[in-house]
Amino acid sequence: TPLVKLAQGRGFRRIFLNFNDIGGRYSALSYFGLLPAFLMGMNVPELLVRSIWMAGACGPSLPIQENPGIVLGSVLGELARCGRDKVTFLISESIAALGMWLEQLLAESTGKEATGILPVVSESHGPPQVYGDDRLFIFIYLKREADEAFEGCIDALQKAGHPVVIILMEDRLDLGQEFFRWEVATAVAGAILGINPFDQPDVQESKDNTDRLLDKVRQTGSLWDPTIDLWDIHSNEVEAISLGLKTFFKQARPGDYIALQAYLSETSPVTERLQAIRLFLRDRLHLASILEYGPRFLHSTGQYYKGGPNTGLFLQLTADDVEDVPIPGVPYTFGVFKRAQALGDLQVLQKYGRRMIGVHLGTDIIQGLEKLFKFIKEALTER
Repeated sequence: TPLVKLAQGRGFRRIFLNFNDIGGRYSALSYFGLLPAFLMGMNVPELLVRSIWMAGACGPSLPIQENPGIVLGSVLGELARCGRDKVTFLISESIAALGMWLEQLLAESTGKEATGILPVVSESHGPPQVYGDDRLFIFIYLKREADEAFEGCIDALQKAGHPVVIILMEDRLDLGQEFFRWEVATAVAGAILGINPFDQPDVQESKDNTDRLLDKVRQTGSLWDPTIDLWDIHSNEVEAISLGLKTFFKQARPGDYIALQAYLSETSPVTERLQAIRLFLRDRLHLASILEYGPRFLHSTGQYYKGGPNTGLFLQLTADDVEDVPIPGVPYTFGVFKRAQALGDLQVLQKYGRRMIGVHLGTDIIQGLEKLFKFIKEALTER
């Protein structure tokens, strides 16, 4: 292909041509996943041996009730149909990044036609009473990392009547078989829900809105859109913000979820404060809480937010960039580009009748988050 010839002409050592019919979120065991694993020093042959073992276990030669992929997919799909459509993952710290892959795989594959399975990752576990009856808990952990706290959490959830799935891994190389198992399970769950798990029909719309807003910047020099109401956390309209948050949270119903969509720099201090807000909302409202950094989530849970059930309350957070960089060849900066992505996504949520608000934190993100947390606590005090 022309791309290969170009790469060869520039002195590349080796070019790996992936099969072009593999969707990105199903590509962990293709060159897209295996080449980085090899470059990281992982034992890729053993990783593949274990994935081949799982492929055999998920094949047609075994009874369905012994098929790991079909059994897991059936649990996911049938429980989702019964209302337990928030799959909460509790994963060993050393393989916690697996949650990000599972998030995209499940949300983007199943969130469409007003149904779907919402993955909840990186949410610290709490006592059983903070959870609603819309949860399925899945523990994925390494044998050597099992501890009494983990096992105590499992026991407490089971005693409280929550469904729990436990996947115990020997070591990290078992990720190979888990990739395969979860891809099969996702396809099975999609079949049970009656949707196509291999498309993502609502992802493109936010991109199109971003392009339209950037065209507006080219023509007028402005990104402002009068149809979207954004609150400035540092404004003098304290009463309006407080009342607005109260009204927003009063819309929450059992079985809903709260999504924090942070178009912010992903730093430890920012994440620490967002997690505090997230857990407060979960414990106070007894709703699943999601924390996402934009624009990454547009290609994962973004599909679920628009195509899934209308059960989300969306709080979008933006900020000014302390340092901004112009994009060569266009009359706007990377900061404007990011704001256009955020605004374009809000417009799509508004179009689909989602409950959402946007809050601008200004330049001092930490101070802005602390103010927001104070407003949220005040808004929920009287509930």
